[in-house]
Amino acid sequence: MHAFLALTIGSLALGAFAGAPLDKAISSFTAGLGSTVTGVGVLIALGAILGKLLADSGGADQIVDTILARAGGRSMPWAMVLIASVIGLPLFFEVGIVLLIPVVLMVAKRGNYSLMRIGIPALAGLSVMHGLIPPHPGPLVAIDAVGANLGVTLALGVLVAIPTVIIAGPLFSKVAARWVDIPVPEKMIPRRPSEERDEAAGGPAGSAGAQGKDGGASDAGASDATAAPLPSFGATIATVLLPVVLMLAKALVDIVVDNPEHTVQRVFDVIGSPLIALLAAVVVGMFTLGRAAGFSKGRLTATVEKSLAPIAGILLIVGAGGGFKQTLIDSGVGRMVLQISEDWAIPALLLAWLIAVVIRLATGSATVATVSAAGLVAPLAADMSTAHAALLVLAIGAGSLFFSHVNDAGFWLVKEYFGMNVGQTIKTWSVMETIISVVAGALVLLLSLVI
Repeated sequence: MHAFLALTIGSLALGAFAGAPLDKAISSFTAGLGSTVTGVGVLIALGAILGKLLADSGGADQIVDTILARAGGRSMPWAMVLIASVIGLPLFFEVGIVLLIPVVLMVAKRGNYSLMRIGIPALAGLSVMHGLIPPHPGPLVAIDAVGANLGVTLALGVLVAIPTVIIAGPLFSKVAARWVDIPVPEKMIPRRPSEERDEAAGGPAGSAGAQGKDGGASDAGASDATAAPLPSFGATIATVLLPVVLMLAKALVDIVVDNPEHTVQRVFDVIGSPLIALLAAVVVGMFTLGRAAGFSKGRLTATVEKSLAPIAGILLIVGAGGGFKQTLIDSGVGRMVLQISEDWAIPALLLAWLIAVVIRLATGSATVATVSAAGLVAPLAADMSTAHAALLVLAIGAGSLFFSHVNDAGFWLVKEYFGMNVGQTIKTWSVMETIISVVAGALVLLLSLVI
């Protein structure tokens, strides 16, 4: 059953089994859905727009080409981690896979590298960003549910993500390459966006280098195709990292100034809020990515429009997850979990991780696991410090990535792109996801002991 329907029906069934009047259960669900979409819906939309601009303008190509031009040999797996982590910041996981897998396949083929040696680091970079780092939907919803500080969560998330992605990416890829040694599937090497732009503009498909054609020329009705440079590497990186820098700056000012009435802190509270930070990146990206690639005004508008349609399902799932969360809270399940945790004497962070793991294994969705677990453990955050509330979010995010298997769409996406069978996918992708979950969870627990 589709996650949206499953969450909707499950929420109403939960209310009924908990003994709540059905009209109250419906009210809880709709209130939770509305508040969740209000809190993160616009952020998800802005992230989708930025990701689409990055992909269509060739900015992603530029990042890939620049880093690969400076990497080779043993450094290539590390380069793939870097590429995936940077590109994965503004992109949804599935979009990141579709964008990066062709690059992985081409690099492995042209450089005669083991497919797993190149592919696992790229997948690890995308997965860690998806599970731990805002503005991805899961972390955003968890931050909203437990009342954590976004900037502190982002800073601690980066701190946890770096060693996690190193262990699950370049280091594990050595083992994965020995376990699964398969050739690059030729039929799964599609043309890159830059090659499609070349053909659309009338040039030779597959032309290399930093030059591309303006795919928007035909959209604007121009009969002649003129060469247009890809966005510069520096401008692309600056645009992608702009919201991260603004949100981290707000967190830093909050710590240093620590006076809500101070002018500097009030300014950074505005410019460092997720809405303004992402909106600024989108507006800047229209110039540094879209206009730099020769997009007309009409092409820019069309790009934004196309970016919004695919996220309808994500918004509904996240919203329904928020409704499920509110039903859990209103029906008393959250209080029950709080009482059980006191009896078990399990650390709150470990309990959050375990709950997310169970929901992930059952549903296959990292986002559903994050949203549901956040609703269940939200009462635990009531007496937590700012740092520990942020760590609670990261514990949930880490648990939500545990052992992706046959009920996860990402499992089949990776299997088909890499041309593996089910067993090979479990030995590589599923084990990698488990390593990410366990290592990130352990690091979160270690951080809780020192901060």
